[in-house]
Amino acid sequence: MKSHLVLMRTILQELGDGCCTSTTLDWKTIERRVEHEGLEFLTITLPSFAKDFLKCLDQGYVDSTHFLSFKKRACLPAFLQGFTSLVFDSQSGLLLHTPEISAIHSVLQICNLFSKVELPCSDAREHAAFRQYVETDKEIQETFASIDPILMDEFKEVSFSLWREIFIEMDESIYNGDIVPKHGPGATADGIRGNAKFRQQQWTQRLEELFPHGEFVFPNWRYFDADRVELLEPENELPVRVISVPKTQKTPRIIAIEPACMQYVQQGLLERLVMSIERHDSLSVLIGFDDQVPNQELARIGSQDGSLATLDLSEASDRVSWPLVQALVDRHPLFKEALDCTRSRRADVPGHGVIPLFKYASMGSALCFPVEAMVFLTIVIMGIRRERGYHISPRALSREMRGKVRVYGDDIIVPVEYVRSVVSLLEAFGLKVNSNKSFWTGKFRESCGKEFYDGRDV
Repeated sequence: MKSHLVLMRTILQELGDGCCTSTTLDWKTIERRVEHEGLEFLTITLPSFAKDFLKCLDQGYVDSTHFLSFKKRACLPAFLQGFTSLVFDSQSGLLLHTPEISAIHSVLQICNLFSKVELPCSDAREHAAFRQYVETDKEIQETFASIDPILMDEFKEVSFSLWREIFIEMDESIYNGDIVPKHGPGATADGIRGNAKFRQQQWTQRLEELFPHGEFVFPNWRYFDADRVELLEPENELPVRVISVPKTQKTPRIIAIEPACMQYVQQGLLERLVMSIERHDSLSVLIGFDDQVPNQELARIGSQDGSLATLDLSEASDRVSWPLVQALVDRHPLFKEALDCTRSRRADVPGHGVIPLFKYASMGSALCFPVEAMVFLTIVIMGIRRERGYHISPRALSREMRGKVRVYGDDIIVPVEYVRSVVSLLEAFGLKVNSNKSFWTGKFRESCGKEFYDGRDV
């Protein structure tokens, strides 16, 4: 902990000198609170201060609901007031007409310095994360049961218009046997690692229907051994193994480790799907899988002219239900079957045993990231179309939204005038918009790890 405090004191002093403000009292506050609260003051409390600061920037003023764990002096917290008073009026709490950009940068640097430090969570926080994983799956099942059938029909219509050519290509690739599976570098639920993955000993009956092990497991028929591979019936399939990995000290990241056979075919479908989308000019500008820069650039533009909003979703992958993904590919039977047979239906969750899954896939499936992004983009286009009127086709609308809409995982960019409609529809489908990381009213925007105020990187 001593090294953390040494680094914090150095950063604090340098940033204070840069803004011509004293940080002596701020340092005393940090020392005192770390002594009483431990390292969590640096890793949890200060990042919460940064979140409140950003929400105040977005709404244009500081009110009594923010900075609750810090003493106030007038309208602003006493802590870091040398910086925050260069951004907000200390008496009224209103955002200054020309806030000091360097002060905004300083507050974020100080408060987020240890937000991502790789430290284990407490057992209680880890157990709570596993419990939330299970509860979220139950929640989306209840939410889906209450979705208006007319809304689902609209989702299917927009999806068919947007993705028809992509899904036709996927159907053809599966039919023609053009999917080339491959193993990923990570762990598997069955504990197979490295080159041992190429001696596949288990295959599921569900995979066998579409991806026969004789063609997908062996390099050629000379190597075929009917007794080597065990075909598992659905009830005997290995569940995904749910684990926690470090994210922040406040909460771990919950991921699921797939069985080797599932991951093997998922990787092949992923490669073909991404390649098809990237070849499609009108879609590739709206959705991305390996380049965050377009999202970051649109966030910068949105912070400068206020035209674009940045939205972030909480528990994004865990809230995309399997029935919603089925609706996405409703008219494309082969791709629909491929997504089904490469989807693990059960999960082994610490403290909860093996549970059935209503979600499409957990983070850890190779197809989770692209499929969820396609679902989100479909809903975004639905929301914009509702505002614009149903006379315009989803495909024409997607072409018009070039440079205005962009989806990268759960980081979403949309024009500000359509935010309310888009957020309403996202939540109608059981998704949760993270209000602490979504911005559209002020001059602050954040997307894919980049933060901007009035066009400047802070």
